Amino acid sequence: MDLTARQAEISDLLRQEEFITVESLAERFDITTQTVRRDINALCDYGQARRKHGGIESISTEGNLAYGTRQVLNRVAKRAIAKHAAKLIPNGSSISLGIGTTPEMVMRALLRHKDLKIYTNNLIIAQTASANSTFEVNCSGGRIRSGDFDMLGSPVESFFSSYMTDFSVFGVGGVDMDGVLLDFDDEEVQIRRVILNNSRESLLVLDHEKFGRSAHVRGGQIQDVSKVICDQKPPNEICKILNDSESELIICEKDEL
Repeated sequence: MDLTARQAEISDLLRQEEFITVESLAERFDITTQTVRRDINALCDYGQARRKHGGIESISTEGNLAYGTRQVLNRVAKRAIAKHAAKLIPNGSSISLGIGTTPEMVMRALLRHKDLKIYTNNLIIAQTASANSTFEVNCSGGRIRSGDFDMLGSPVESFFSSYMTDFSVFGVGGVDMDGVLLDFDDEEVQIRRVILNNSRESLLVLDHEKFGRSAHVRGGQIQDVSKVICDQKPPNEICKILNDSESELIICEKDEL
């Protein structure tokens, strides 16, 4: 089952409010309560929420959203970010791609390139890249994480440590206002560090909602990356950090959105 953009937004709201009434959702989205109940049914069927008298409640407030939910959140912004990132990568390059829906979109934006060497621990990215017969696609081994279509563990670290790629492309779970990069899993953070340390140029791709978003595992600083590609100007605190560093901030043009 695929969630609609509105259903995904409701799922994300539940991370912040834990319980939301049917009436408030109807007012927020300017839809009928019957439509809200259909959305609630879809979310419950998808395992994203639980019905409660008068509304809907979160099943869990910890961890990241399900992959299918994240795929439709801020999709237009992510597509613009991916389009811009792809322009920075020439034909014939080698690229390490980490997990996440925005790196997945970058891979889709790269499909018209030629002769790329792809290294990834994400099954969807590997499958997408395989559609281009000129690409050499390399996928790590490791433990497959249910529902996220990626692999974690020491075999993944060894895999990425074996190559020095021209570019790395990765996202994060969130960015704190002091520039600390955040994620939801220790293994995710460690693999991201390995990817970063084994590429000549690193591209952090993220939409503006990642700034200030809560995630509990610290993993580096935003100024550690070569380029930060975003759909909107980050908060002033982040802009100052990047201005004082060697990192380049790239805001997608409006016509790319």
